[in-house]
Amino acid sequence: MDRTWEIIQEKTFTKWVNSKLSDRNISPVTDLIYGMSDGVCLIQLLEIIGNVSFGKYNKHPKMRIQKVENVNKALEFIKHRGVSLTNIGAEDIVDCTLKLILGMIWTIILRFTIADISQEGLTAKEGLLLWCQRKTAPYSEVNVRDFTYSWQDGLAFCALIHRHRPDLLDYDALDKSDRHGNTALAFEVAATHLGITQLLDVEDVCDIQKPDEKSVMTYVALYFHAFSHLDKVETAGRRVSKFADVMRSAWDMSHDYERRVKQLMQNVSDKKSEWENSRFDGSYLNAKQQASEFAHYKNGEKRTWVSEKTDIDTLLGNIQTKLKTYDLPPYHPRPGLTLADLDNVWQSLLVAEALRYKAINYEIREIKENLRKSFARSANEFQKNLDSISQALSKLDGELDVQLSIVQDLSVTKLKSLENSLSHIEDLNRQCCEANIEENDYTVFSVDDLRFELGLVQQSITKKTSFIENQIVSRNMTNLTPAQLEEFEGTFRHFDTDGSNTLNIYEFRAALASLGILYEDDELESAFYQASAGEPEASFRQFIFYMVNVTEDKTSIDQLRQSFKIVAGDKSFVTELDLRRSLLPANVVSYLQETMPPSVISADGYDFSKYLDQVFEE
Repeated sequence: MDRTWEIIQEKTFTKWVNSKLSDRNISPVTDLIYGMSDGVCLIQLLEIIGNVSFGKYNKHPKMRIQKVENVNKALEFIKHRGVSLTNIGAEDIVDCTLKLILGMIWTIILRFTIADISQEGLTAKEGLLLWCQRKTAPYSEVNVRDFTYSWQDGLAFCALIHRHRPDLLDYDALDKSDRHGNTALAFEVAATHLGITQLLDVEDVCDIQKPDEKSVMTYVALYFHAFSHLDKVETAGRRVSKFADVMRSAWDMSHDYERRVKQLMQNVSDKKSEWENSRFDGSYLNAKQQASEFAHYKNGEKRTWVSEKTDIDTLLGNIQTKLKTYDLPPYHPRPGLTLADLDNVWQSLLVAEALRYKAINYEIREIKENLRKSFARSANEFQKNLDSISQALSKLDGELDVQLSIVQDLSVTKLKSLENSLSHIEDLNRQCCEANIEENDYTVFSVDDLRFELGLVQQSITKKTSFIENQIVSRNMTNLTPAQLEEFEGTFRHFDTDGSNTLNIYEFRAALASLGILYEDDELESAFYQASAGEPEASFRQFIFYMVNVTEDKTSIDQLRQSFKIVAGDKSFVTELDLRRSLLPANVVSYLQETMPPSVISADGYDFSKYLDQVFEE
C-alpha cells in the first residue's frame, strides 16, 4: 500500500508544529507521532495558536493515565473551539495511531490557520483557492484549479510572490519548463525574505504523481497570512494618496476661483468705463446704433458673464462641499475676492446697465406705457424668482442629504411655476412687438434673457443635483472603485451556493476571508449581526453596504498620522523612497515633497506630523 501521502503529511505537519513551538523557544519535536503521545507538546501547541493558558496539567507524565488526561484536556479545548473530532479519542493519540494523529493535526491546522479564511473544511479550501486564483490571474502560464497538480511546476508559488513583492523575484526571467528550479526558488525566497517556513520539500511537489492536498494547503495558507500584512501598507499608501489628491484638487480649485473672480470684476469695470464715456450725437441712427451695441452686449458678453458668475458661485460651493466631505478646514477667499465682493461689483454693473439702458431708451422711446409696465412687472418678478433660486443654490450648506432635498424641491416647485410664467411673458412680448415697442424703462430683461437665464438655473440645478449625488456616493463609498464593487459582487455570488441571494454566517465569513478580512469567532458574530441587521442571513445589498463600511476611509488627522507612520516604517519622518514604495503616484509624491516641511532628524526626510498639524489647524 502506498504510504507516500502519510510520509509527506507527517513531515509537513511536523515542520508546521515546530514553526509554532519556536514562537516560545520550545524544543522542536523530531517524531510527530511520539511527540504528541503524552499530550504535553499538544497542549503547548494549542496554548500558542489559541493564545490561551491551560493552567495545570501533567508536564512530565510517566503513567498512561496521566498522558490520557493531558490529551483529553487538549481534545476538550479543540471541541470547545467548535471543531468536531470524529472517531478520535485520547487513547488513539497515546497509542501513536498515525492516521488519527495526522487527522487531528490537520483538524487543528484547519481551525487555527485556514478556518479564518472560511469555516468548514470544503469552504476553507474554496476560499483559499479563490484567493490564489484571483492573485495569479494576470499570469498566463498559471492556472490554479486545485491544491495538487496546479503547483507541480512551481510557477504558482513564484506568481504569488511576484504579485506581492516583484522586487524579490523576476517572474518574466524564469525558465517556465524548469519545475524543480522554479519550486526551489520560490521556497528559498519565501523562507529568506518573507519568513514563510518551508513546510514542503521540492520533491514533495515535483516528483510524485499527485502532491498531497492537505500538505500543499497548509503551506499555501502561510502565503495568505504573510501577504495580508503587505495589504496594510498598500491601504495606508492609498489613504495618503487620496488625502494628498483631495488637498491638491482643493488647492487648484481655489486658485481657479480667485483667477476667475478677478477677471470677471475687471470685465465689469471696463464695461462701466465704456458706458460712462459714451455720448449721444442726437440722431436716431446713433441712438439705434448704440441700442444695437447694447443688445449685442446683452446677448453676448452679458450672457457669458452671467454664465461665468453662476459657475463661480457653483465652484466655491463645490470647494466647500468637497472640503467638508473629507472633514477638512473650509476655504475662505481673500478679502476683495469673496462672493459678497463679487455680488457688490455685479450689482454695480446692473445699476450701470440700467442707467445705460434708460439713456438709450430715452433717445428712441415710442412706447405704450401700460403694456411696457405689464411686461416689466412680469419679467422683473420672473428674474427675482430666478435670482432667489440662484441664491438658494449658492447658500446651500449642511448635510448632503438635506442639500439634495432642497435642490429637488426647487426643481419641482419653483422651476415649474417659472416655466408657466415664461409663457405669459412671451405673450406680452409678442404684443409689444406688434405695438412696435422697442424699449422698456421698467426692466432690463428680455424674453431671451429670461429664457436663457432660466436655462442656466435649470442647468445649475441639474449640475448641483449631480454634484451632491456624486458627493453622497463619494462619502458612502470612499474607498470603493468599480473594480472593487465587481470583486465584492463576484465574491458574494461565489459563496451564495444555494442561489438564495443571501449568505449565512459561515458563508459570510468565507466571503470576507477571501477578500482578506479575518475575524475571530466573537468578532465574526458582531460583524455578521451588524451586516444582516440581526437577521439569520445577510442579503446581497446588506453585504455590499457592509463592505463599503469596512473599506471606507475617513480622513481624520489621527488616521492620516497613523497611515503616514505605516508608510514611514514607524519612523518619525518619511522619505521619498518610503512614499514611492507605498505605490503613491508620482504626482502625489511630488506634491507631498513640495508641501511637507523637512525633518530636523534626517536630511532626506519630511516631518509628516508637523505637516498634518499645519493642515488641520488652518
